[in-house]
Amino acid sequence: MPHSSALQLKIHPAYFWSSYFVYDVLVEVLVGISICVLLTRSFCVRYTRKGKCAMIIELDGEAAANLSKTERNVVNFINTHEKELAKMSIVDIAFETFTSPSTVSRAIRKCGINGFNELRYRLMQPNEDKAIVSINEIMNKSLIEAEAVLERISMENILAVVRRIQKARQSRIYVFSRGLTTYVAKEFSLKLALLDYNVMETDDPNIMCSVTKNLRPNALVIIFSLNGTTQELIESARNASLAGAEVITCCCSDKSPLLEYSTKYLLGYKHSHVAIKEYEVTSRLPLGMMSRIIIDYLVEQGKTEK
Repeated sequence: MPHSSALQLKIHPAYFWSSYFVYDVLVEVLVGISICVLLTRSFCVRYTRKGKCAMIIELDGEAAANLSKTERNVVNFINTHEKELAKMSIVDIAFETFTSPSTVSRAIRKCGINGFNELRYRLMQPNEDKAIVSINEIMNKSLIEAEAVLERISMENILAVVRRIQKARQSRIYVFSRGLTTYVAKEFSLKLALLDYNVMETDDPNIMCSVTKNLRPNALVIIFSLNGTTQELIESARNASLAGAEVITCCCSDKSPLLEYSTKYLLGYKHSHVAIKEYEVTSRLPLGMMSRIIIDYLVEQGKTEK
């Protein structure tokens, strides 16, 4: 008998093909699978309670059906790269998934999440870092405001405004504003001047009133106003309209009296959030966006003309 520390069993070859052997193997496999399932379920339940095992984006049948193959790939990438996402931008995700930022944003929204910043906010919640969560909330407000502005602005109106400004190249353009909006108007006027337009910008109500009473027909007045309710601006718009001048208004209220005297206008979105109570210091981001869109388009048109 050979020397061996292990017990050697002689099994007849016919046993391997018997039903008993097959049954024994199946039992062992099923028992092994059952143990694995139970352990995995226990692990996932434990981690789901901690907010770590659950998928970042939960997909139900309806949401999954609405996603294209490319969008599903984006969602799968997000769900399998939780640790890396905190340091990634929407551009990074688009690069890794061979898509575009707009595709990533669309995929996220189809899953019931209001944009990429909300996704990052959800990632931060388990960490209970109040400072980071607060920053994400603030960033999300700006993102919502910017997206709402782009949704409300009519492309047809933008083109109409740009074409009217181009027609005024050989004449003078008057730019009026009041309060904090003056900073937007000054930047807009400066850029128009750099594009060789003849611009007069003022926030002085007395000068506005005097100038608009003596305008020539077909003169162009551009007014920036967040709420569109500033009395001096309304009076200036009325004077300009009576003189036969054209008035372009950029504001964030479709109920503004300025619109009555405007031949063309752009409407943005005003966020309800008040940064500093008791003071009118609401964000002028919407007006800044409208100003930039107009200037950027004028620049592009200038390139094509050359």
